[in-house]
Amino acid sequence: MTTWHIILLASAATLALKLGGYFVPAGFLERERPARIADLLTVALLAALIAVQTLGAGQAVVVDARVPAVVVAAALFALRVPFIVVVAVAALVAAGIRAFT
Repeated sequence: MTTWHIILLASAATLALKLGGYFVPAGFLERERPARIADLLTVALLAALIAVQTLGAGQAVVVDARVPAVVVAAALFALRVPFIVVVAVAALVAAGIRAFT
Protein backbone atom coordinates (compact mmCIF):
# COMPACT_ATOMS: atom_id res chain seq x y z
CA MET A 1 0.00 0.00 0.00
CA THR A 2 1.49 3.32 -1.04
CA THR A 3 1.25 6.66 0.70
CA TRP A 4 -1.36 7.79 -1.80
CA HIS A 5 -3.57 4.80 -0.99
CA ILE A 6 -3.40 5.69 2.70
CA ILE A 7 -4.21 9.34 1.96
CA LEU A 8 -7.20 8.34 -0.19
CA LEU A 9 -8.50 5.91 2.46
CA ALA A 10 -8.11 8.51 5.21
CA SER A 11 -9.91 11.08 3.05
CA ALA A 12 -12.77 8.67 2.37
CA ALA A 13 -13.04 7.82 6.08
CA THR A 14 -13.12 11.51 6.99
CA LEU A 15 -15.81 12.21 4.41
CA ALA A 16 -17.88 9.25 5.65
CA LEU A 17 -17.57 10.48 9.24
CA LYS A 18 -18.63 13.99 8.26
CA LEU A 19 -21.60 12.69 6.25
CA GLY A 20 -22.55 10.44 9.16
CA GLY A 21 -23.00 13.55 11.27
CA TYR A 22 -25.99 14.53 9.15
CA PHE A 23 -27.80 11.36 10.22
CA VAL A 24 -27.59 12.20 13.94
CA PRO A 25 -30.96 13.56 15.08
CA ALA A 26 -30.96 17.23 16.10
CA GLY A 27 -32.70 16.36 19.37
CA PHE A 28 -29.73 14.23 20.41
CA LEU A 29 -27.28 17.07 19.87
CA GLU A 30 -29.42 19.53 21.83
CA ARG A 31 -29.30 17.47 25.02
CA GLU A 32 -27.02 18.71 27.79
CA ARG A 33 -24.54 15.83 27.92
CA PRO A 34 -23.63 15.61 24.19
CA ALA A 35 -23.34 19.39 23.98
CA ARG A 36 -21.01 19.45 27.00
CA ILE A 37 -18.90 16.61 25.61
CA ALA A 38 -18.56 18.42 22.28
CA ASP A 39 -17.47 21.61 24.05
CA LEU A 40 -14.91 19.81 26.23
CA LEU A 41 -13.63 17.76 23.31
CA THR A 42 -12.84 20.92 21.38
CA VAL A 43 -10.84 22.31 24.31
CA ALA A 44 -9.01 19.01 24.81
CA LEU A 45 -8.01 18.78 21.15
CA LEU A 46 -6.77 22.37 21.13
CA ALA A 47 -4.75 21.77 24.32
CA ALA A 48 -3.21 18.64 22.80
CA LEU A 49 -2.29 20.53 19.64
CA ILE A 50 -0.63 23.28 21.68
CA ALA A 51 1.29 20.73 23.76
CA VAL A 52 2.52 18.83 20.71
CA GLN A 53 3.55 21.97 18.85
CA THR A 54 5.25 23.44 21.93
CA LEU A 55 7.08 20.41 23.28
CA GLY A 56 7.49 18.17 20.25
CA ALA A 57 10.43 17.92 17.91
CA GLY A 58 10.14 14.74 15.89
CA GLN A 59 9.97 11.86 18.37
CA ALA A 60 11.56 13.79 21.25
CA VAL A 61 10.25 16.17 23.87
CA VAL A 62 12.13 19.47 23.73
CA VAL A 63 11.95 22.26 26.29
CA ASP A 64 13.19 25.44 24.65
CA ALA A 65 12.11 29.07 24.25
CA ARG A 66 8.61 28.06 23.16
CA VAL A 67 7.63 26.87 26.63
CA PRO A 68 8.08 30.21 28.46
CA ALA A 69 6.43 31.98 25.51
CA VAL A 70 3.33 29.77 25.82
CA VAL A 71 3.27 30.31 29.60
CA VAL A 72 3.42 34.08 29.09
CA ALA A 73 0.69 33.87 26.45
CA ALA A 74 -1.55 31.85 28.79
CA ALA A 75 -1.01 34.38 31.58
CA LEU A 76 -1.87 37.26 29.26
CA PHE A 77 -5.00 35.47 28.06
CA ALA A 78 -6.02 34.97 31.70
CA LEU A 79 -5.69 38.74 32.13
CA ARG A 80 -7.88 39.24 29.02
CA VAL A 81 -5.24 41.09 27.04
CA PRO A 82 -6.06 41.59 23.32
CA PHE A 83 -4.94 38.74 21.06
CA ILE A 84 -2.48 40.77 18.97
CA VAL A 85 -0.71 41.92 22.15
CA VAL A 86 -0.51 38.33 23.41
CA VAL A 87 1.06 37.17 20.14
CA ALA A 88 3.54 40.04 20.06
CA VAL A 89 4.64 39.64 23.68
CA ALA A 90 4.97 35.85 23.38
CA ALA A 91 7.06 36.29 20.23
CA LEU A 92 9.27 38.82 21.99
CA VAL A 93 9.74 36.47 24.95
CA ALA A 94 10.75 33.59 22.68
CA ALA A 95 13.06 35.83 20.63
CA GLY A 96 14.65 37.26 23.75
CA ILE A 97 15.35 33.83 25.21
CA ARG A 98 16.76 32.58 21.92
CA ALA A 99 18.99 35.67 21.64
CA PHE A 100 20.62 34.90 24.98
CA THR A 101 21.06 31.15 24.50
